Amino acid sequence: MESSNPSPSSYGAKDIQVLEGLEAVRRRPGMYVGGTDIKALHHLVYEIVDNSIDEALAGACNQIHVTINPDSSVTVEDNGRGIPVDIHPEKKKSALEVVMTTLHAGGKFGHSSYKVSGGLHGVGVSAVNALSEWCEVEVRRDGQVYFQRYERGIPQEAVKVIGKCDPKHTGTKTTFRFDRTIFKEDFDYRFDTLVQRFREMAFVTRQVRLMLTDNRQPNREMTFYFEGGLKSFVRYLNRNRGILHPVFHIEKEIENIGVEVAVQYTDAFTESVYSFANTINTVDGGTHLTGFRTALTRVLNDYARRTNLLKEADPNFSGDDTREGMTAIVSIKHPDPQFESQTKVKLMNPEVSTYIQQVVGEAFSAFLEENPQVAKAIISKCLTSARARDAARKARDLVIRKSALESLTLPGKLADCSEKDANKSELYIVEGNSAGGSAKQGRDRHFQAILPLRGKILNTERARLDKILSNEEIKALISALGVGIGESFDLKNLRYGRVIIMTDADVDGSHIRTLLLTLFFRYMLPLIENGHLFIAQPPLYRIAYKNQVIYAYNDAEKDRIIKEMGVSADKVNLQRYKGLGEMNPAQLWETTMNPEKRTLLQVSVDDAAEADRTFDMLMGDSVPPRTKFIQTHALSVRNLDV
Repeated sequence: MESSNPSPSSYGAKDIQVLEGLEAVRRRPGMYVGGTDIKALHHLVYEIVDNSIDEALAGACNQIHVTINPDSSVTVEDNGRGIPVDIHPEKKKSALEVVMTTLHAGGKFGHSSYKVSGGLHGVGVSAVNALSEWCEVEVRRDGQVYFQRYERGIPQEAVKVIGKCDPKHTGTKTTFRFDRTIFKEDFDYRFDTLVQRFREMAFVTRQVRLMLTDNRQPNREMTFYFEGGLKSFVRYLNRNRGILHPVFHIEKEIENIGVEVAVQYTDAFTESVYSFANTINTVDGGTHLTGFRTALTRVLNDYARRTNLLKEADPNFSGDDTREGMTAIVSIKHPDPQFESQTKVKLMNPEVSTYIQQVVGEAFSAFLEENPQVAKAIISKCLTSARARDAARKARDLVIRKSALESLTLPGKLADCSEKDANKSELYIVEGNSAGGSAKQGRDRHFQAILPLRGKILNTERARLDKILSNEEIKALISALGVGIGESFDLKNLRYGRVIIMTDADVDGSHIRTLLLTLFFRYMLPLIENGHLFIAQPPLYRIAYKNQVIYAYNDAEKDRIIKEMGVSADKVNLQRYKGLGEMNPAQLWETTMNPEKRTLLQVSVDDAAEADRTFDMLMGDSVPPRTKFIQTHALSVRNLDV
């Protein structure tokens, strides 16, 4: 917006700014890669890899190697056909330069070069180029190696030949370094985030070898290759769950659209469903997911009625009943996908829903007919779910009605704050009474409320909602937050803008923290998605020397502080806190609750699949991976100084 008001008469053609080509991307990164945050940074890599995956979908590539270099530039190399380099008939310059510097240029628009493609608009690679400090492309084609370098999207020279190669060895190698003047935050690529994405890509594009090498410190490497595609994916997701039957799998082409679905029911109580369109994880679902869910519910209801497993008086199963404990992947390959936005999180093509209903309806119906034992196990799971949902509704109504009758009385153990504006207040959930006592005395009563929980709350991963709602600790938590739970959840009623989990820094503490995170993840997800959930970080050590007192939050920090004091460790007075209760109220305020000095970790669900897997492992029946995870990750959450 202009700060001064120009006179109305000066509003003519000269006043209209035309953003030429890539300058538009640099001015409005959000329109092309979804912003300038850590997510958008990873999106740059995905855009380039998507192009290599398109080559794989076209049957022209079976190896993709992604390398993070020590300077945080990224190299993506494939053995596809190589981007064409001959002179473009209209633009009168090399097709490679056109692809790298022109928005909406690429082989994705006519369907001759790609039957299906994940790169939607041909915006991808040119947008990445525009948002890079520099970018270099090497193309192997027709026995020659071609090269061009760009700086902030601008070619530094014409495409040139820099060597020869075996004519059979074709491919494209792109190296780019993101522009720190656009991605200003001090963040970098996360190995685990890329691993997650590439694992998904390799599952959905089977028989393609995807390698990821991280040459920063510490050096790490991972390779993904799956013969079994979606079947392998479902087996992978269910590896810590008890399964009810072998994976149901269907793959079919209908009206030029490839449909592939894999389903397996487990003994869990939640659903894990992931959808993909042209190998891109559509995290907000879309028409393919809607079609799949509709087909599944219809087939199970039909079968249950026909075999008299659902009696006449019984109501039909709801969608929720038929999806309890189900793990499923729905993947489509479409020649002309329509997405809600450039970041491709939701598929919009209306015809896809019809085709998926048809394919899944027929195949799943046949699967149940041919496997009556499996069908019976799935239907009985649906029946239990329906009954439990009914019981949960009654229990929830009771909780809600009761609190309405008691005019929303808050739990007795809650020490509330005087601030009524939710944006300014925070709730500390503290384990145990001794820590609760310290926290109540040490807090700032004006805006900090304390809710002590006694011991371990119920393991929500292994219990249905009706059982969860009869647990006193959870009831106290629900009524303190004011948002309800599950289907009746409403973020508008949140009484505290920050909800902070404060537990001891030991294995028990991390177990309780995980139980709470599970509850929030399963039944109050918007709380996490909207950035309201935090983890407090109490110190591990109090270091006193002469008249100095310094707190350390981990062993490395303790060693560094003692070294900086310039004395040997035996000269300092070192106290290790076994729990929050060992700190007096003033110390707890100073180290963990004072907004000026504390460190809070913000809980984010970066990736539902990863979180789902972790919670499942932590809460499942398989103990060894759980113990190892808790010990490794107890405090390695993202830092957020507030």
